[in-house]
Amino acid sequence: MRSRIRNLLPLALIAFALLPPASAGAVERTVSVNASATLRVPNDTARVGLSVSAERRSRGAALRVVSSRLRSVIVAVQRIPGVGEGDVSTGRISVRKTSRGERILYRASEGIRVTLHEPGRAGELVSTGVGAGATGVSGPTFFIGDAEAAYAKALTAAFDKAKLKAEALAAQAGAGLGPALSIQEGGDAEVVQEDSAKGVSSPQCASAPVSGTPKRVRTGCAAPPTKPGNSTVTATVGVVFSLL
Repeated sequence: MRSRIRNLLPLALIAFALLPPASAGAVERTVSVNASATLRVPNDTARVGLSVSAERRSRGAALRVVSSRLRSVIVAVQRIPGVGEGDVSTGRISVRKTSRGERILYRASEGIRVTLHEPGRAGELVSTGVGAGATGVSGPTFFIGDAEAAYAKALTAAFDKAKLKAEALAAQAGAGLGPALSIQEGGDAEVVQEDSAKGVSSPQCASAPVSGTPKRVRTGCAAPPTKPGNSTVTATVGVVFSLL
């Protein structure tokens, strides 16, 4: 019996060696495509810088004037619709010596940065700030508040374009398109301000004398025209689909 088994073993090994590989004929066909999508997204947020400067004969006097006026500016801009809690932040404070002829003066300055969630009111915010005592304006700049959400939409659009390309290629190959086997993001989000606004000049404010003092105060400021415009968001994906 043992000799019979020994004789059968070589025949079994030869038969096993002649069997075709398990993977033969089972190679999965795929199609790889890349696609990019660019979306135009309305800017829904604005940022404006306002500053106050004053010159006095002492550092303390200059700082007191700037602090008082800047508080008035902050109170005024916080009343603008679209400016919420935490949307106003103060900047650097500076005091430096200067001169006017033979007079030695001290110039103090401080600014704020305001985020506005109703960008169409940017001109109103500027005129309100200047009317309240701001002596300098920077901006506005317009941008997308939630850039990540806008990028997610661009990624979805890029995938849809990739699928359309893959379907066209699959049809040319006489096959149907199967599910996506792998998806690769093609880089970081690309957000470009398409219609970026230039800084506006300070609006002209009417002024009137205050009773009993030679000083003049602003009584009204025309809001400069501003338009938020759009930004573009671009996303790229690489997708591998199976062919049916």
